[in-house]
Amino acid sequence: MPGGLQVSQDGYTLNPISTIATGAPAEFRFTVIGPDSTLVTAYQVEHDKKMHLVVASRDLTSFQHVHPSMAPDGTWSVGLAVPKAGSYRAFADFVPAEGEKLTLGVDLQAAGDYRPEPLPHVSRTAAIDDYTVNLAGNIVPGQASKLVMTVSKDGEPVDDLEPYLGAYGHLVALRAGDLAYLHVHPEESDEAGPEVTFVAEAPSRGDYRLFLDFKHEGKVRTVGFTVTAVLSDGHAPSATHDHTH
Repeated sequence: MPGGLQVSQDGYTLNPISTIATGAPAEFRFTVIGPDSTLVTAYQVEHDKKMHLVVASRDLTSFQHVHPSMAPDGTWSVGLAVPKAGSYRAFADFVPAEGEKLTLGVDLQAAGDYRPEPLPHVSRTAAIDDYTVNLAGNIVPGQASKLVMTVSKDGEPVDDLEPYLGAYGHLVALRAGDLAYLHVHPEESDEAGPEVTFVAEAPSRGDYRLFLDFKHEGKVRTVGFTVTAVLSDGHAPSATHDHTH
């Protein structure tokens, strides 16, 4: 089963103890309860961090990847604000000291007038600030699929990307509909761009949102793509523009 679909797995449970809201950032707090019913306080480091928290709107138009801090008692906290009211999914991605890697998910609600937006169009190009990222490769259901992201700035290739979370890019893939959290890992490379290569594993056909974090000139930026997982003899998606903030 893909990650993120369960609030509990292998005896571990994601337990939110505060809510999310629009407006100014407020402290979002949560714990992870272990198989012995106590709060988990020991974690392995993965991608430079002990905890990765991803918060995405159910319509997949909003995405945040943050790194909470843990108090000695096992309570995690991070300043968080969502851009609009509505339904969100929070994913805690971690490796307990005595267990295997887990991605647990829980639904959160931001109060207010909710107006869901359609899934952004299928895209091969995404832009933010002066940067453009092009996507090559297809997601094929049931097998590992290579995806290559090429970063440029003002039309020139970026060959001095800065390491972020142990690589020159970090990719999160979510399945439209149920927001299944896919396993994605970067291929090791000594080249600091412009290409960053990932391998993604999709369990089914359908639409997916890909969110790429990359760091350049001291700032982390995020772009998003919508792709459709097709069988190997299927057609590649057409190119449109997509902006993620």
